[in-house]
Amino acid sequence: MYDILVIGSINADLVFHTDKRPEVGETVLGNSFITVPGGKGANQAVAAARLGAKVGFIGCVGDDANGRVMLENLQGQGVDLQGISILRGMSTGVAGIVLSGGENSIIVIPGANHLVSKAIIDEHIEMISSSRMVVLQLEIPIETVEYVLDLCSKKNVPVILNPAPAADMEADSILKATYITPNETEVIHLFGNRKVEDILKEYPNKLILTQGKKGASFHDGDKLIHVEGHPVKTVDTTGAGDTFNGALAVAFAEGKDIIKAVEFANKAAAISVTKLGAQGGMPRREDLNNS
Repeated sequence: MYDILVIGSINADLVFHTDKRPEVGETVLGNSFITVPGGKGANQAVAAARLGAKVGFIGCVGDDANGRVMLENLQGQGVDLQGISILRGMSTGVAGIVLSGGENSIIVIPGANHLVSKAIIDEHIEMISSSRMVVLQLEIPIETVEYVLDLCSKKNVPVILNPAPAADMEADSILKATYITPNETEVIHLFGNRKVEDILKEYPNKLILTQGKKGASFHDGDKLIHVEGHPVKTVDTTGAGDTFNGALAVAFAEGKDIIKAVEFANKAAAISVTKLGAQGGMPRREDLNNS
C-alpha cells in the first residue's frame, strides 16, 4: 500500500535565468542555465516522499537520456518506479523555464506524458485501489484524468485534483475529486467568471484555492477560511504549487483536518521557494519541524 500514488507527468526542466525577460522579437543575455528534474507529477511525488510518505507513481518517459536521468532522480528521492512505463522511440517531456525576478514563465513539451493512457491505468489498478490517496494534475491527457477520477470514485479512494495547467474538463468528473486545488486563474477557468468566494461557498471543504505567498482559502460550509502564507525571501517560485499539493496529500493521508493540512502545505510551499529549481527547495520533514 502507498500513502500517496501520483499519476502524472515527468519532465526535464530547462531553466534559463535572466535579469530581463525578453519581449517579442528581443534577444537578451542570460546569467545561467541548468537542467533539473520537473513535471508537475514528478514534483508532487518528490514533495510527498521528502516529507516521509511512501509514494508510488504511474506515468511515462521516453527511452532517452532525459528519461534515464529523471527515473534515477525519482528513485533517489524514494519514489517507487514500478508504475512508470519507458516508451521506445518517444522523447521524455521537457519544460523551458525563463526565471527572472523570482517569477517564472514556462513552455511545456509533453512528449511521453501524452501517452499516459487508459490502458496504462488499467495495468495498475491494484496500485490505485490499495493507495490511501491519489494525486492528479493536467499534464497528462484529460480523458485519462477523468478515467482515473471515475475509477477512484467507484473504489472509494480519495483524490486530490490539482487542475493545472488550466484545461476544460467535464463538471461531473471534476467533482468526483475529494479535494480540488486550483489557483486564482484556474478556479475561474473551471467554474466560471464570478466571485471566487461564491465558488468556494458552493463546494465547501472540497475546493481549496491556492494564493501563492498569501496562503490558501476554502469555505467550511459556514464561512470563508483563509490560511495565511509564510513570508520568506523568494529565489524561485517554480514548483511551489507542486510542493503545496504534495504536502497537502501527505497531511490528509496522515489524518490531519483540512485547516491543519493547509497550514502544513503552506509551510512546505514557503520553504520550497527559497532555493532554485522546482525540486531544489522542497523540504524534508525536519525542515518543517525546525522552521
